Amino acid sequence: MSSKETQGIYPVAALLVGATLWGVIWYPMRLLEGGGLSGIWLTLTLYATALIVSLPRTAKAIPEFSRHPSLLLLLMLAAGWTNIAFVEAILEGNILRVLLLFYLSPLWATLMGWLFLRERITRVGFASLVIAMSGALLMLWNPILGAPWPQGKADWMALTSGFAFALSNVIVRKLQDTSIAAKVLAVWAGVVLVAVIMITFFSLPLPKFSISIFAGAVALGVFGILLMTTLVQYGVTHMPVHRSAVITLIELVAGAISQQLLTNEVVTMREWVGGILIIVGAYLSARVALPKNY
Repeated sequence: MSSKETQGIYPVAALLVGATLWGVIWYPMRLLEGGGLSGIWLTLTLYATALIVSLPRTAKAIPEFSRHPSLLLLLMLAAGWTNIAFVEAILEGNILRVLLLFYLSPLWATLMGWLFLRERITRVGFASLVIAMSGALLMLWNPILGAPWPQGKADWMALTSGFAFALSNVIVRKLQDTSIAAKVLAVWAGVVLVAVIMITFFSLPLPKFSISIFAGAVALGVFGILLMTTLVQYGVTHMPVHRSAVITLIELVAGAISQQLLTNEVVTMREWVGGILIIVGAYLSARVALPKNY
């Protein structure tokens, strides 16, 4: 096998493994929550671990924060809410439904790119918006209200997490002269910052959990959050966006399979149809909306 072929395999393998892990990480998170480490405290532990372990590689990027303090602060807040809301959603909601609603993020990114970055929406891009939004309206349809509306906290968390993720992506694209290390540092530090603010503001007491549960959360922070983020970053950096957009959909497959095997949660036919529309719209949006070097 040639060196060029090997180099092509590594990004694909990294992205496949990383996306698959993102699709199943809900299970160890639920186990840790069952052991007493609740939502925001769990998120704080996971991302504080990833932040601390990554500091030998990311600390050198701290001086870059003086160049774009406002944008990097906004990135921290957006990334903080993205991850806190996502964890809360997968702990409480139907796994596949949460993942599908989160995958509306390319739709929000396309709209934000048009509004704030003056990116032109092509015909295909517009079609992707219509398809994805149709899927979302179908999934969110509430027969009691006779209108589409989020059906509980998990839906709200999934939707706002995807929106905040899209905002993070738009900010990242605007920070073209900022290193990846600085962006990663901003993301993980942002989760820790927002978690601490929420814990303080809502006076959330420290939950009761054992040393083994805490050790499990630290391990998941290193071999879950840190590893997954590194693998996905490596994969998307070394391949075209339209290709990585398809491969990352394995997260939904992993989520669907693990949900069927490990829970009694049911996905209705309406949700399946709406989800398929969201996937198609997300793929088209990711293919046409993002620049090749992103």
